[in-house]
Amino acid sequence: MSKQETPSGTQQSEFALGHWGMHRISRSAAGEPNLIPWEGDGNPSPIGLDQLSDEVQALRVRRPSFRESWLRDGAGARRERRGSDRFVEVPWDEAFELVAMELNRVIATHGNKSIFGGSYGWGSAGRFHHAQSQIHRFLNTVGGYVKGRDSYSFGAGSVIMPHIAAPMEQLLDQHTDWTTLAAHCELFVAFGGIPLRNAQMTAGGPSRHRVREALDQMRARGVRFVNVSPLKQDIDGPADWMPIRPGCDVALILGLLHVLISENLDNREFLSRYCVGAEQVKRYVLGDKDGQAKTPQWASTITGVPAQKIVELAHDIARSKTMINASWSIQRQSHGEQTYWAIVTLAAHIGQIGQSGGGFGIGYATLNSVGSSELGISGPRLSQGSNAVKEFIPVARIADALLNPGARFDYDGSNYKYPDIRLIYWAGGNPYHHHQDLNRFIDAWRKPETIIIHEQFWTSSAKAADIVLPASMTLERDDIGFASREGQLVAMKLLREPIADARSDFEIFAGIARSMGKGHEFTEGRTAEEWLEYMYEEFRQRNSSILSIPLFQDFWAAGRVEFQTPNKPTIMFEGFRTDPEGNPLKTPSGRIELFSEKIAGFGYDDCPGQATWLEPVEWLGSQKADRFPLHLLSQEPRRRLHSQLDHSPHSRAGKVKGREPILLNPKDADARGIADGQVVRVFNERGACLASAQITEDLLEGVAVIATGAWFDPTEWKPTNSLEKHGNPNAVTIDAPASKLSQATVAQSCLVQVEAFVGELPAVTAFDLPEFAPALENEAYQSSQV
Repeated sequence: MSKQETPSGTQQSEFALGHWGMHRISRSAAGEPNLIPWEGDGNPSPIGLDQLSDEVQALRVRRPSFRESWLRDGAGARRERRGSDRFVEVPWDEAFELVAMELNRVIATHGNKSIFGGSYGWGSAGRFHHAQSQIHRFLNTVGGYVKGRDSYSFGAGSVIMPHIAAPMEQLLDQHTDWTTLAAHCELFVAFGGIPLRNAQMTAGGPSRHRVREALDQMRARGVRFVNVSPLKQDIDGPADWMPIRPGCDVALILGLLHVLISENLDNREFLSRYCVGAEQVKRYVLGDKDGQAKTPQWASTITGVPAQKIVELAHDIARSKTMINASWSIQRQSHGEQTYWAIVTLAAHIGQIGQSGGGFGIGYATLNSVGSSELGISGPRLSQGSNAVKEFIPVARIADALLNPGARFDYDGSNYKYPDIRLIYWAGGNPYHHHQDLNRFIDAWRKPETIIIHEQFWTSSAKAADIVLPASMTLERDDIGFASREGQLVAMKLLREPIADARSDFEIFAGIARSMGKGHEFTEGRTAEEWLEYMYEEFRQRNSSILSIPLFQDFWAAGRVEFQTPNKPTIMFEGFRTDPEGNPLKTPSGRIELFSEKIAGFGYDDCPGQATWLEPVEWLGSQKADRFPLHLLSQEPRRRLHSQLDHSPHSRAGKVKGREPILLNPKDADARGIADGQVVRVFNERGACLASAQITEDLLEGVAVIATGAWFDPTEWKPTNSLEKHGNPNAVTIDAPASKLSQATVAQSCLVQVEAFVGELPAVTAFDLPEFAPALENEAYQSSQV
């Protein structure tokens, strides 16, 4: 069930794999590598093709670098200078000793529960040199760490979905495949759209980008698409656009349910056999529970969608084989759990869950792998060991934890206490990209005594650290590439030696572990090359009953192994639909929980026991909109993955006057005297950023959109910073929890005002290197630390 890529010479067996796709390697006459799209991918992403460019390499972290004040005066010194202090470069042997001494000090004084292992982000596409796996293994080796739980991407979904259907990871791996949808689906209703900009990616690396071709095939077979989103561009290609006010999806779904229930269009047989809680839903939707019927007219006043359009869509949904899909973005909002619960509730009332072409999705086009018909298996993996520390932080609550050590917080039915974090160790991510309300985050970031980060480039997070250890790039080390449902294993061979003094995360952690007397425990006596073969063989043995996988040496010579696509289609919940008693869900009832006794028992005022309309903390229907009348949405960018490679020529070509564009409706621009391409100030009480206006009719009036990922570029590294210069929307987003249930991000619930920028335009400095201390001072500091 596998085949090897047949090489014809050395060059053809050289591949590079990134989260945005696979590349062939061509070489110049001098042997210099160059990245070109893999010929097997019919719709390759251009992201990453320029990662070997001079512009990208100019921002590399070249040597271990210590913040000057930290190195001179000790841990915790002048923390207010993080982001603006000079750095001192030191040799590796000294760096290993200094980091080991600091870890030993913190552990001895405060315990391992004072260390936060911040590794949130995509890290490397390789399975061994994967920053999250490496840092978790290392910190477990030295006694454990406080971990982050869930994700910024779908944190609300991660917590709510196991209660009502199944864990998110299971659902994402079992979405009905695109081929089956093309054959059987008639109507695809996409809440939040199906943006191809997101589908460029798969964590671990896509093989063939399939989503555009899948949508084209579905359209060719007559499938109708409905895009429920403020932005018409959230579906690439023809679709019926239903503009909706941001944060109002639950109200629209309740209006659709009112039509289905009141007109007896709901599938009561399905609700009775496969679900619990249908009667509670009915009482709420018809108004028996709270006195307010959730009619299309009621929904229209909230959503801005005409009532008749809601009625028509409900009728179309009932008479068609319908897939209801939700993007991840619509749960990244205030009470985001309710949106996913409402999606499942709507699909249950249609009664097509578990059938070909119908049901629900929670991530079509969020990743290239979702909806793939390729084999779903677990790939090669590095054991991370056991974490002796039980304390955790919901990832989106890191600022709360740093600012309020010892404070209590609710999470998924239990109450916990924030640990007292004294040291942050970060590898494989960019917190100044992912987190919200970055001025508040600057304040929180000052609290730990020491911040250590592994980085390839001088990002904003690196500049705001105390110790920056230079990590090698994927192209500078050997690794194994794999992602579930991408149908391949890739030999990711070292294409060139690491630049300057950069080392792999494994080498860095091995060096620190040796200095702490834990070298063998971390490496188990294996080199990186030996680990690759060990992990590969374990994978080969584990899957020997379903796959014929070549020996490691044959795989490495071939460069790539492709798995045979299974003949059986993937249909989400097919087994449950066929035999709900024999294949129960892992919910308390074994069925789909439209009402959850367990969640209702938590007593949360912001997350009741069924899908409920709750007003967002910020939305266009709130009084705050009088002062800040535009709803700002922050979307995944087209030209980079999150903030990765924002400094590349490809990403920078998408900026206007060096700033990230902001999409505005013509009426909103005209009302503010803003012309296309003009630099504007986007602001609220939390902060302000500069962006370049891009005016489009394809955006609902009252809404603005900025892509995430512009490297954070504050005028001052202070909590009172008045202006971010580059267009990072998290300068103005709110840092508040979705609810007590999930504590997830609400980045999409954000009101702002926009005005034309007046005055001298400040220079963008996000891509400037930090200042380094002179060489003579370096020697003095080094001597004082020996």
